Amino acid sequence: MTTTEDRLPLTTHYDVRRDAQGHRYLEPLVQGFDLTRIPLLNKGTAFTHEERGALGLDGLIAPQVDTLETLVGRLYRDYVKVQEPLDKHVFLRNLQDRNEVLFYALLAAHVEEMLPIVYTPTVGLAVQKFSQIYRVPRGLMLSTDNIGRAGQALANVPLNDVRIIVATDSSAILGIGDQGFGGMGISIGKLSLYVVAGGVGPDKTLPVELDVGTGRQDLLDDPDYLGVHHQRLTGDEYLAFVDRFVEATRQRYPKAIIQWEDFSKDTAFRVLERYRKVVPSFNDDIQGTGAVTLAGVLRACAVKGERLAEQVIVIHGAGAGGAGVATAIREGLKREGLDADEIARRVFVLDSRGLLTDDRQMEDYKQSLATPKAVTDGWAGTDLLNVVREAKATVLLGLSGQGGIFSEDVVKAIHQNTAQPIVFPLSNPTANCEALPEDVLRWTGGAALVATGSPFAPVELNGQTHAIGQGNNAFIFPGLGFGAILAGAREITDEMVLEAAYALADYTARTHPGRLYPPVGELPEASVEVAVRVIQQALRDGVAQEQGLDDLDEATLTDLVRAKFWVPKYLPFRAPRPDSRQN
Repeated sequence: MTTTEDRLPLTTHYDVRRDAQGHRYLEPLVQGFDLTRIPLLNKGTAFTHEERGALGLDGLIAPQVDTLETLVGRLYRDYVKVQEPLDKHVFLRNLQDRNEVLFYALLAAHVEEMLPIVYTPTVGLAVQKFSQIYRVPRGLMLSTDNIGRAGQALANVPLNDVRIIVATDSSAILGIGDQGFGGMGISIGKLSLYVVAGGVGPDKTLPVELDVGTGRQDLLDDPDYLGVHHQRLTGDEYLAFVDRFVEATRQRYPKAIIQWEDFSKDTAFRVLERYRKVVPSFNDDIQGTGAVTLAGVLRACAVKGERLAEQVIVIHGAGAGGAGVATAIREGLKREGLDADEIARRVFVLDSRGLLTDDRQMEDYKQSLATPKAVTDGWAGTDLLNVVREAKATVLLGLSGQGGIFSEDVVKAIHQNTAQPIVFPLSNPTANCEALPEDVLRWTGGAALVATGSPFAPVELNGQTHAIGQGNNAFIFPGLGFGAILAGAREITDEMVLEAAYALADYTARTHPGRLYPPVGELPEASVEVAVRVIQQALRDGVAQEQGLDDLDEATLTDLVRAKFWVPKYLPFRAPRPDSRQN
């Protein structure tokens, strides 16, 4: 027996009910062959004999009945036979497109091994090849051809309770620039991490491509390119396009959070500020990168036995990521008691032309990052090497996308300023990394504290093994989004993002006191802690709309987050009852 209040939101294809004991089961609203073609419902050979008989599947599936664990083992044996990273990516995407629970079970069982395949660095190549590897439609594709019908397009999505959307216009993918329609691969990959590392059910996620054109003539001339074949929209036309998407999303999914992903630097700030109070949203390239970098720097300071307020930080790269990192570091220094003048003498940001100073002509968003010109009076220069020397930098953070820019001279210069320099070459993909960890460690005799954006193997030097921390945004955005969802946040505040950084640093300190970041395999555990702290901050900021959370102590709130955390498992199926809703 089930009750109405036990029913979860209906999608086009199934309903979820609970039996008298409170156990969840599915009532599919399609049967037979069609059922096996819906990735969220397909169980393959894990359908039981009873389910096959009740759902019109008899004779359509191989006789053996498997468990999910058996299928995971079988698929993993096939996976390891695939050699090339892009082929591995395609293997996993194909699995996701035919059996979604199995895909997430496999990914969860091998998250550390497979994260570089579904996300950075391999996703960069997958984005570049997206038109070639495209097989099955996934997510929402809005373009200049259909943006006037955005509401109808969203109504066509067979999900009625989407809670997290990752939307990109593909203008600045990782460090590889404008990728046109191919950026959809980033949205799909990020949402895979929301599910496996952030506890969001796959039926609550929606990847979105905002195809406003491309500035790449080679794509426009390619007959196999799957996006619209015209130059990118700009200015008012562009904003009108995004306005229509946001308004249609608010109508269809009023509880959804939007993560803005891989927008060009000027557009990223404009979009974030235009919509963050209209719909709960954040930009991972700005805010997620800032938070995860701050968390790693806080840990590095602790390993040194010092405070953040004692450091002088040089940030090479003034795009969305560099600006986000500079903002997060400054907020961290403010939290430790420094005033604006002191902070201006401790945080230095460079772009391709050198140090940002307030006497330079520059984009509007860079103005707040600029160093007062008076600070640099008498310096030998404002290039990277001279800034490191003259400012007496102790922390060097790379978000420039310029491979090898942290030369031996630069790294040795920062080592002269401190016994244990903190050096984070964070740019992705690997080819854009500002320095190889093994070089940084060799140039500093193993003294540097190193973290990167892409995964690197431990470095052996002078009989010691140096683990290379991965400052991966996946340590921040899944927990941030999950916490905001559970809080029913009407806005994602800067304080919520900052609290996510401190939550990650505290988690690492408690579980791995000698490391800068936890192992990637602990993403789910880290995300739980981040989500709890984000909920608490949402309550303090007065933006949480979910009732009853403010009455919970931390232990009870943690239990609630764990209970809400989606884990991949096959639910039992039952044939639809006569009163089931039809489509």
